[in-house]
Amino acid sequence: MTTIKTSSMKKEKVHFKNREGIDLSAYIYHPLDQHPRFFALFAHCFTCNKNLKAVQTICNTLSQMGVAVMSFDFTGLGDSEGEFENTDFSSNIGDLIDASEFMGQHYQAPSLLIGHSFGGAAAIFAAQALPDVKALVTIGSPSDPKHIEHLFEDQLDSIEKNGSSRVNIGGRGFKINQSFVRDLQQKDLGTCLGKLRKPILILHSPQDEIVDIQHAAKLYERAHHPKSFVSLDGADHLLSRPADSQYVGEMISSWSKKYIAAPVVPNDTKGHEVSIRLAGKGYTSEVKTPYHHLLADEPEEVGGDNLGPTPYDLLMAALGTCTAMTLKMYAQRKKWPLEEINVYLNHDKVHRTDGDNVEDNNSKVSRFTRNLRITGDLGEVQRNRLLEIANKCPVHRTLEDQIIIETFLGG
Repeated sequence: MTTIKTSSMKKEKVHFKNREGIDLSAYIYHPLDQHPRFFALFAHCFTCNKNLKAVQTICNTLSQMGVAVMSFDFTGLGDSEGEFENTDFSSNIGDLIDASEFMGQHYQAPSLLIGHSFGGAAAIFAAQALPDVKALVTIGSPSDPKHIEHLFEDQLDSIEKNGSSRVNIGGRGFKINQSFVRDLQQKDLGTCLGKLRKPILILHSPQDEIVDIQHAAKLYERAHHPKSFVSLDGADHLLSRPADSQYVGEMISSWSKKYIAAPVVPNDTKGHEVSIRLAGKGYTSEVKTPYHHLLADEPEEVGGDNLGPTPYDLLMAALGTCTAMTLKMYAQRKKWPLEEINVYLNHDKVHRTDGDNVEDNNSKVSRFTRNLRITGDLGEVQRNRLLEIANKCPVHRTLEDQIIIETFLGG
């Protein structure tokens, strides 16, 4: 195994040999704490590669939700070695099985197979031979491998007559051999899916102009329960909009929780209470606490992707939640009939007042405003006391205290 690791990033580049001894290139997207819920294996669409933006977004989203994902280039595509013209559908299935075995030997065998378009058809066949795979996901996938013949149907006669032909797919030239076409015609996906007894999630767009939505209906009909369908309304076949591919990643993560058990272990925050990671072009930051995982970001108007609250949103959230919890605890101790607490917060900068004991009264300071709405059969004295208690919550007191922040460069 040849491995290239970059410690500051979550994407690891690896290489492995398939059954023909051909070197295949892959990326493994690791979760922040390096302790994934499980591993997944991603199969890309016909003639695509692992660098397709949608593939990267789906894998990134899954890794942010605790799933480690490996995506790789099939033989003759992307950064993998070999000649595409010497491949067929069976060799694609073989590459998937070999990728799974590599993961099992060096990381952990994949519990989930994800296939986009033609890769979904390959994943269905591969799942039969992989007992560690507990569930399967298809994205815009055909119900019959022969469907891809429409991409080069004008060359089918030439391929049959001459044994091969140069075809144009997506603006790129590929050589298709007769053996490739015949291999497609011999694969009965419906029968294979009918024998498969694994949960399946079928994701498909009604507006898919490459693989019609009827293919999803046929896949769903042939599959055994448990089976689920999610409409990717408005998306194109390649999930070109980042919002669509991100949604796919989120749906896969949520759906898989029902069928793939994850070990309940604390997040590895490297000996710290909170761990943050920011990688890539934007500002999206992953946040790990000992038992939880969330995102922080900036709005689109300042160059972010708006995938999570801003740092100041999080700071206000800390103050607001601490306020509500403190009031709840106090009311419970007093046995007061407090029913619900709503805390509304804002942050701005204001000039210091003349009464502040500071050298420069013209400088601005941060101001947090809290609006408390308390529901319950409480008297005026009780409500006023809760207002006093709000100012005693631990985060409030921390923000008002003198704070020491020490920053170090870690190795």
